[in-house]
Amino acid sequence: MPANRYKFANLLIPLEKMLNKKSVFSIVFWLLLAGTSVTAVTFAGLYLYLSPKLPPVDSLRQVKLQTPLRVYSSDGKLIGEFGEQRRTPLKYNQIPPLYLKALLAAEDAEFFEHHGVSLKGMLRAASQILKSGEIQSGGSTLTQQLARDFFLSRKQVFSRKFNEILLSIQIEQEFTKEEILELFNNKMFFGNRAYGLQAAAQIYYGKDVQELTIAQNAMIVGMLKAPSAYNPIVNPKRAMTRRNWIIGRMYELKFIDKPAYDVAIREQNTASIHGSGQETQAPYISEMARKEAIDRFGEAAYTDGYKVYTTVDSSMQAAAQAAVINGLMNYDERHGYRGSERRLAPSASPELEDWQDQLQAMPSLGGLEAMAITAVADKSITLLQANGEKLELDWQHGLSDKRPYISEDSRGASPKSAKDFLHIGDVVRVGKDKDGQPRLTQVPEAQSALISLDPMSGAVRALVGGFDFNQSHFNRVLQGARQPGSSFKPLVYTCALENGFTPATMINDAPIVIRNEWTGEIWRPENDDGEFDGPISFRRALYRSKNLVSIRILKSLGVETVINSLERFGFNKKEFPRELALALGAHALTPMQMATAYASFANGGYKIDPHLISRIENGKGEVVFEANPKRVCKTCPDTPPPTDPSIAEADKASGEAVIEQQHAPRIIDARVAYIMDSILKDVVDKGTGVSAKSLGRTDLAGKTGTTNGPRDLWFSGYNPNLHTTVWVGIDKNTPLGKREFGSTAALPIWIDFMRTALEGIPNQTTRQPDGIVTVRINPETGKPAQPGDTNAIFEIFPTEISAEGSTPAGIAEEAPADETLPEGVL
Repeated sequence: MPANRYKFANLLIPLEKMLNKKSVFSIVFWLLLAGTSVTAVTFAGLYLYLSPKLPPVDSLRQVKLQTPLRVYSSDGKLIGEFGEQRRTPLKYNQIPPLYLKALLAAEDAEFFEHHGVSLKGMLRAASQILKSGEIQSGGSTLTQQLARDFFLSRKQVFSRKFNEILLSIQIEQEFTKEEILELFNNKMFFGNRAYGLQAAAQIYYGKDVQELTIAQNAMIVGMLKAPSAYNPIVNPKRAMTRRNWIIGRMYELKFIDKPAYDVAIREQNTASIHGSGQETQAPYISEMARKEAIDRFGEAAYTDGYKVYTTVDSSMQAAAQAAVINGLMNYDERHGYRGSERRLAPSASPELEDWQDQLQAMPSLGGLEAMAITAVADKSITLLQANGEKLELDWQHGLSDKRPYISEDSRGASPKSAKDFLHIGDVVRVGKDKDGQPRLTQVPEAQSALISLDPMSGAVRALVGGFDFNQSHFNRVLQGARQPGSSFKPLVYTCALENGFTPATMINDAPIVIRNEWTGEIWRPENDDGEFDGPISFRRALYRSKNLVSIRILKSLGVETVINSLERFGFNKKEFPRELALALGAHALTPMQMATAYASFANGGYKIDPHLISRIENGKGEVVFEANPKRVCKTCPDTPPPTDPSIAEADKASGEAVIEQQHAPRIIDARVAYIMDSILKDVVDKGTGVSAKSLGRTDLAGKTGTTNGPRDLWFSGYNPNLHTTVWVGIDKNTPLGKREFGSTAALPIWIDFMRTALEGIPNQTTRQPDGIVTVRINPETGKPAQPGDTNAIFEIFPTEISAEGSTPAGIAEEAPADETLPEGVL
């Protein structure tokens, strides 16, 4: 019995073990089932609770990425950009494959395999934390990052992570992989106001995305993790470590081969801050366009991707910028060296880092860089540049000719040593000479403005409001009202031709005394050269810019008559002083006002309205504004309907502009305009503008202007295609120097600009209108020539005014008692 019991017990032991195993498995199974159920219930509860609160992912299709306002020239060159976020959205097919490889290698190698969430990626991130203490490849997929950046905060809480996962799955269901990548690369921030891949390529490398190397693509991708910590400019060492890891990862995943890896890993860090990719410098124009866009669209102009297309020609604008800078530099060199801009305190750093910081805060002005002197020898100086590099200038690079400024009319002797006028710590400006070599110079004290218009439409072709926008935002073309001097005379002479004067009318160029009947003050005006020619023809008096003749003409016509005639040019007649000094351009006007008036001489007598913007497009490329300026039409009726609008708004619904072409009204009789044009051509041919003949053209006309002091120097000139006005002066309205005239300072700028602006354009002949006759006259009397007159010349007249007896009656001045005038002389 005991033996049987023992056997039975032995049989029960395996059975017990089997039951125990089953029990353990059962317990584990039920525990797992319970855990899974709880988890499922929890997640289901979270889903049911959070899902209704999630934003609809299809809203991504209507998302408006902040895109800056951009300003373009008429030939499509970028000239300005405004907005906090620099962004140029790209389509998927515009994203370079190399960049996508770098992105996937660093952030989401399984992107094309997962459905929004990658368990493998999470496990890899956890492994990297255990091994190195930090995540190198992201634990979140690109879709998760996109969901977070568009819809969620970066606050590290469980609910946010769960929302991120849910949104990612929904995004993957709603969008293709290509659409997700497109959204991702246009949204992400890369530091330095760069949003999106294209902006990052431009800001860090000054390139289009298609031009980036493997190393540069990897560097840009590296910044996604932390734009500041891995910025190649702020933290170059960390950025290089991150970049090299990405390159290695690309090789590991067989995205690049070994030779490409070797080249990329050896590439130096070439990142630096670039501008917004502006292709033409036109800051004053950009600012004008910005104001126009803000007036039309409000603050949305900065974020909604508007594109403003101007009428400015990029090559003309570049020529205008260069001409103004060169002209002012040449003027400045004639008047002496004023010394350093400032002197820096002794540096506390052996590497002069504090000096370098101060230099970096001083902007380049007109291409002149601020540098600090670190050593001075007899015939050379050593300079510290803003980038920390040193530059040495020898005696022949702007040191030997630095005669000191004493006044606007005098300079001191040339220096014998650099130590005579330079010291350690001096901040000076360095530019380049005509050979591109560095040269000591200075920022000019004088300023200039240039405005160039198409006389047939009023389109602004080039505009420069000062030496450098960074120096002063004051736009002298629009805001700088200054006395135009003799350049105003053609407007008075136009009125005279309309009131009986002819080019042959003789006027006495002699001293005149004007007494103010209210104050009793005596005014004795003079000619610029201090000389008097006696009786002189109307034509000759203008091209030789005779002040006394202009005063006599104005007095003969009457001040009110002349002022009334000025209103047609766009001036406010109420602003003009009722005095004879008006004949000499004593009333302040802006360069834009003068250019607008002169355009009527260039186009044959029509009134145009200047305009800068040709059209504006919204972020979708739809035209929302299009200019419809009044254009000169010489074969159309002279008087267009006065109620016609000058601007047509685009039809917002269809995006198509409804435009009816408007015609510029005639404001000067065709015969008068032709005669004035011929006299202004004489200014260039044999008058005060003769240096313009250096352009080798026969279709140029214009007039110089010089005010008392002189304080303002002008030249307004044109050919039938283009009118340009140039002003030179000092903002403080101080004298420029007694040897300076419109012909010495303003006209050279005009010539430099027009040489480029008119290049390739053939000479044009102005067609003589009906009602003009040519008569052979005696130049000393202005009367028809007699047989035997050996000095006779040909002159043009309107048909209804005879050459003989053409002078209006009346002498309107107090002439000296012993003055006797020939018959017919005013």
